[in-house]
Amino acid sequence: MKRALIATFALAALAVSGSASAEDFGQYWHDGLAELDGYRLSVDRYGQTREGYAVMIYVTEPFSDSKRVKVNDHTRNPSDVVDVLKLNLVRDFQTGIYDYNTMTSVFVRASDFDPLKVTFSSAEWCGHVYSEMVFRDRIDGFFSSYFEDESGSFQIDRQRNAVSEDNLFILLRGLRGEFLAAGQSRKILLLPSAYHSRLTHRPVEYIEATISRAKGTEQTAVPAGSFETARYDVSAGKDRSGSFWIEAAYPHRIVRWSLAPDVGELTGTARLKYWSLNGNGDERYLEEIGLAEMVKK
Repeated sequence: MKRALIATFALAALAVSGSASAEDFGQYWHDGLAELDGYRLSVDRYGQTREGYAVMIYVTEPFSDSKRVKVNDHTRNPSDVVDVLKLNLVRDFQTGIYDYNTMTSVFVRASDFDPLKVTFSSAEWCGHVYSEMVFRDRIDGFFSSYFEDESGSFQIDRQRNAVSEDNLFILLRGLRGEFLAAGQSRKILLLPSAYHSRLTHRPVEYIEATISRAKGTEQTAVPAGSFETARYDVSAGKDRSGSFWIEAAYPHRIVRWSLAPDVGELTGTARLKYWSLNGNGDERYLEEIGLAEMVKK
């Protein structure tokens, strides 16, 4: 059933190989729906592999350039409104008696995917953590933690060749054109994700990294089925390396990723107005993204 849904969706949604265009982006992303992608998640935490699930929610929305929040009425002050693509990446996993519930929100300008804001929250039985980074001429951020001496504000200079790790989940999809040509590599400064920084208790600061794209495509088998994918390899610093497998056909969904501390494998995908599916019984839509059984656990 899930594989049939994936195949039907892929044919219906601009299933063309090669470079994406502005027309592709507009047809797919401004249709009043959100893209929901479910994943089987494995996380290395406390020296052991933990099983869980993840959901990526991609949607366009009007955003205030001055306030850096979603606007209620985009016609009231149109000069302040920016069209953004938002990614909410939810990760839930169990660690013994208690679980982790985390979410990263990435807001990028839809025209060029330049980051405008990244927020992160984590809730588990020991307490709450929240962080926020606002991207302007520099990055202004703050971190609030239940651990002593971890909370406070910070500023980071914006570097020309820098990429936010959180934004890789958008950039590598090539929604307006390929991030790299096949066989190409690019050296960057990588700003580690708030998620990684939280789990490792490291400050958010640039590290040297290299992103490379494999020369050809390969078949990648995941719970949702088998996909033709382009592989991007990421080498970040001395102790982190991994890969992203990106669907070759538009909309170039992330089929699999493996970058410490976690691995995600696509379980299903859907285009839905999820914000209206909050009634008793709407849990059935979790079947479409392959997470009904995982969420029940």
